[in-house]
Formats: sequence, structure tokens, C-alpha cells
Amino acid sequence: MKGRQVSDPANDLVQLRRTLHRIPELSYSERETSETVMGYVSRYATCRPIAKTGFIADIGPATAPKTLLLRADMDALPIQEETGLPYASTNAGRMHACGHDAHMASLAVAGRLLAEAPPEDVRVRLLFQPAEEGGGGARACIDEGALDGVDVAFGIHVWNELPLGTVALTRGGIMAGVVELGIRVIGHGGHGAMPHRTKDPVIAAAHLITALQTVASRAIAPVDPVVVTIGSIHGGDAFNVIPGVVELRGTCRGFSMEVIEDTENQVKTIAAGVAAATGTHIEIDWRMSPRPTVNDHRVAALAEAAATERMRGFGSVLRDYRTMAGEDFGEILAELPGCFALVGSQNATRGLIESHHSPRFEIDEAALQLACDLHRAVVGEVADNGIPSD
Repeated sequence: MKGRQVSDPANDLVQLRRTLHRIPELSYSERETSETVMGYVSRYATCRPIAKTGFIADIGPATAPKTLLLRADMDALPIQEETGLPYASTNAGRMHACGHDAHMASLAVAGRLLAEAPPEDVRVRLLFQPAEEGGGGARACIDEGALDGVDVAFGIHVWNELPLGTVALTRGGIMAGVVELGIRVIGHGGHGAMPHRTKDPVIAAAHLITALQTVASRAIAPVDPVVVTIGSIHGGDAFNVIPGVVELRGTCRGFSMEVIEDTENQVKTIAAGVAAATGTHIEIDWRMSPRPTVNDHRVAALAEAAATERMRGFGSVLRDYRTMAGEDFGEILAELPGCFALVGSQNATRGLIESHHSPRFEIDEAALQLACDLHRAVVGEVADNGIPSD
């Protein structure tokens, strides 16, 4: 290990997280963020750049029979912070409103403690990934070799929808795949007083929005949750003119690729039917990113053993908790077995209940120690008991 560590790990968790909270940067712009975290990690491991502003670092013997990837995301959101905290963002219009500062601090300190007593039977790869918030950072890291030689992956998200002391280790889909849906309804505009001489895209769009509500209620099995939401509709500029085009934007979400593909087929079938009935033309732009985050059942069970038998602090383990929020760790889990954990960071008694992506978002910092300990516990479980097989 490089140099001698003298600082207190518990203090490092809080101070590093608050330092990172002050300097939020958007996807692929995490330069100061990367320098800060790398400055800490490079004390105990050699860091290698990846995906523009990310980096990886390996701990443990290269001859180990298995390699475990631990990952933290780095980017912030384009939000003006309103917390009033003494360590609030100093970058206008930028905020760590999703907990990525906590993820980096927890993994960096966990790596330090692992490096001080490296396991003999497992090699640990730390991945500090840029651009999780819609920038395709996980895929970029994969394409540049972040998973080369890796056997299993584990990641953590602090989660303000769950109380402190709770961890979700769901078997199967835990976070949704996210589709950005764009719809263009093309008609034939004209005078509002002569609608019979038009092909009205407003009427077609209205029928389409209503019909799309049947996808979840009638086309997809009730046991397979799916969301089809239209969040934006734009068409026309005058009160007495029927426009030629109406544009819609929305999102579709589900916990498996099969359900998402079925939803895509239903949306396109409904659109074709509405177009035929209204004499319009409807174009669908279906953009999938990221994939669903689907935990391997065996690795989730391994993580539960780590959380309940190798550490303290989790009074509740949830095996079937899901959220329609998206997370690009799903790209990693599509490549190899692994588990993504949601670590409760809400503390209602302290008023820490704001949801993610809120300008008032803040976590209970006690979750930092739990996340750090869980990383280490999973490493210990893999080192002692191996990676479960079929």
C-alpha cells in the first residue's frame, strides 16, 4: 500500500462526502470531482483513467481466482441547491441531489480499509463511473474494458425512500429500464372554423394519449409492472388555427427487457391504429437508456448474508422492493452477475425526507458508514464463500 494512512476512516467518510457535495459537476465534466476522489484513492492503489473523467483501481493479488467489481457513480444534476447547508454546492445550477457524493465517499473509504487488509482469495476492482445521469457512463466504461477479468459486480445507492437501517436486496428487477418516448403526430392543418378540411393532429394526439393508458391496464400482465406516461404535448400557436403537427414526449418503464419490448410493440400498434382512424401519420422515437437493473438471485442472497452476518446496522432487509426510477448499473448487470443494493438514508425525525432530484435533497450521513461497511462485507463474503453457481 502506498504511504501511511493516518486519518480516521469515519471522519474521512463525512469530510470527503461534504467536499464532493460542494463541487458538483455534470456528466463527463467531473474533472475536479475525479481529481478529488483520485487524490484519496491513489494513496492506497494505482488509478487508471476510464471513460473521459472516470477511473478504476485494483486492490488485492492479481493471481486471485476471482475478481469483484465495486462501483460508485460521480456526476451531479443541473439543479440549483436550496438546502442552506454549510457544505452546499458552490457551483451555480449544479447539485448532488441523488447521493452520488455519498457513493464516492463510501467506496473510496471502503477501498482504503480493504487495501489495509487485502483479502487473499479475491481481487477487488473499484470503478468510479462518470455520467450515470443519462450520459451512458456505464456503457462507456464497459466499452473501454472496465469489466475485463471481472466475475461479479456489486453497487450501492443511498435511498431516501427507505429509512436509515433498511437495505433493499431485491431478487430480480430492482430499478426500471427507462425509455425516452418521442411521438410526432403529422396531420394537415387549416382554419379552426373549417375542421372538415383538415386532418387534425390535436384530435389524433388526444385519442392516442387516452388509448396508451390501456397498455398497462389491458395489454401487459398485471403481475408485470409497467409505466406509460406522456409528460409533454405541444402543438399550434393560434386559437383559430388547427396545426399541422403535434409533438408528444413521455417515458415508458419496466423491470424486464421482455416487458419493455412488449410495451414498445403495443405503443406502435396503438399509434398505427389511431393514425389510420384519423387520417394522420404518427412517428415513434423509442430510445432505451438505461436497461432495467436486474439482480442475480444468487448474488443478492450473498449480499444479504454479508449485510446480516458480517456487519451491524441493518434492522430490515427487503427482498422484493422495487422502484420505477432508473439506474445505469443495469448495463453492468446485463454483462455479468451481480447485485445492486438500495441503502436507506431517510431520517424522518431529523426532517431528512426529501426525495431524490429535489433541490432540498439531503441524506442522513449515518448511511455513509452502512454503505462503506456493506461494500467490505460483500468482499468478505465473496472471499470466504466464493461466487455462487447455478
